Amino acid sequence: MHRALLVPEILLEVFMHVNKILDPYALILSYRDMTLARKSFAALARTCKPFYEPAMDLLWAELDGIEPLLGCVTRLHPIIYRSSGSRVSVDHVHFISFIRSSGTQMQCFHFKVIEPLSEHEAHQFLHHARRVRSLIILYDYYFHLLSVLPVETCMFPRLLSLSTDQDLNRYLHLFLSPMLRRCALPLVHPDLKSVPIRCAALEELSIRSSFGNIAADGQVLYDSIRLCKGLVTLACPPLDWTTWEHLSNLPTLVTLKIWDDRCSLGWRNLNFRPFLNVTRLYFYTRTVAYTVAVMQHLEFPSLNQFEMEVFDLPWTEAEPLFHALSRYKTLSHIAISSRRSSRNAQDLLGSSLTPIRQSLCFTRLRTLRFSFPSCCINLDNDLLLEAMSSWPHIGILEFIDSQTIPTVTFRGLFAALRRCPRLHMLDIPLDAVDIDPTAESFQHTSLQHLNLTSSDISDAKAVARIIFSVLPSVDRVVPLHKRSSGVCLEVQTHLESFRASAVLGCHITGAASKT
Repeated sequence: MHRALLVPEILLEVFMHVNKILDPYALILSYRDMTLARKSFAALARTCKPFYEPAMDLLWAELDGIEPLLGCVTRLHPIIYRSSGSRVSVDHVHFISFIRSSGTQMQCFHFKVIEPLSEHEAHQFLHHARRVRSLIILYDYYFHLLSVLPVETCMFPRLLSLSTDQDLNRYLHLFLSPMLRRCALPLVHPDLKSVPIRCAALEELSIRSSFGNIAADGQVLYDSIRLCKGLVTLACPPLDWTTWEHLSNLPTLVTLKIWDDRCSLGWRNLNFRPFLNVTRLYFYTRTVAYTVAVMQHLEFPSLNQFEMEVFDLPWTEAEPLFHALSRYKTLSHIAISSRRSSRNAQDLLGSSLTPIRQSLCFTRLRTLRFSFPSCCINLDNDLLLEAMSSWPHIGILEFIDSQTIPTVTFRGLFAALRRCPRLHMLDIPLDAVDIDPTAESFQHTSLQHLNLTSSDISDAKAVARIIFSVLPSVDRVVPLHKRSSGVCLEVQTHLESFRASAVLGCHITGAASKT
């Protein structure tokens, strides 16, 4: 082995290169890539003593389930690792051979009939647990094997991130590391208060489901949150005013996500400070009442992103929502979606009370997404031009409204695009019948994604030509409705033909210039 590999900086570069394959944020991460990375770390660990510790730390850093650790127990090894012909061993290198059983129910059965770990086997199980930094728990069928572990045991002393869809029941304490930063649980655990008590460094807490028992679960959640001193991100069922007051005193808080709205918010005169550092708010509710109450009574001077998914959004409730949002001129990202909307949408025709017009005050917008019936009431060429003029920095604009008849034409679209040079994604009801023959003198090079919602295109080739000429970065068009999929496919075919011809022409021109 070359002496250069004993230089810590060089060794770190080698390990970082291998670790890139395991990047959890990679867009495509195949099983083959993961196996190759783990085999590489196992090989590095075998190479020499100086390589062993850093390679082992990276090999065990991220786990999907604790089954690989159970494979270190001699008795359980044949069940966990199914590579034929391999020597039964409790050594770490067999981690690379871990393959999940093809049938989860069968594997669950195997574990249920197995006796819990003995004291000696517990030591085997915990042998590499100290190296785990990130853990995702997918199944709970092996929890009974851990009953031998004492209450004070922390299985993963260096764990930074814990995420599970399973109820950890009476085993929650085993997973609470003093270094834990991120904790995601499926519901309000009866012993939830132990999380902030045992994990003083906690920064992210997520409770993914609504209350089972509003009174009991709510009190446990509120008491637990009030013990948190350094939260940066909180995602949970709705909070009461007293807990909101506590959060207003947390200078570390940046992101708040509220699930469901089964919580009464009668006004209480408490001492609310402005949420100075909160930049992101997310609400996922059945109605907007809870959201409106929060936005009306609390102050978020640094608010940058607002998102809401609501089941029903009648205009009688949407109007006060937009009125409350209008206080926050700092917003650059707004996304609101609903399955249902105003039952009296026809009453809004001819009025100025439309979601789009109510959003003209947000001059810093970079992303605006509306996806609910009647969100595009009164959207025409004039209103689109006014909106685009109000949002000079807009990059993503989506108005998805299945109930609106498209009235924005190509002529109006091109006029509006001149006001928004940074727009790269557009999804609006568009009437693609009106072709502007004079538009070819204008090009918008930033737009990459365009949806066509009109099914009345009489000349698909002409539509494709105008898109090719004016919007050169748009390489595909997407239909919003099935009824327009056929004509969009025809437009797409012509568009690809124009692009192929253009590429061929460039090659011919380039070859001619060289000769």
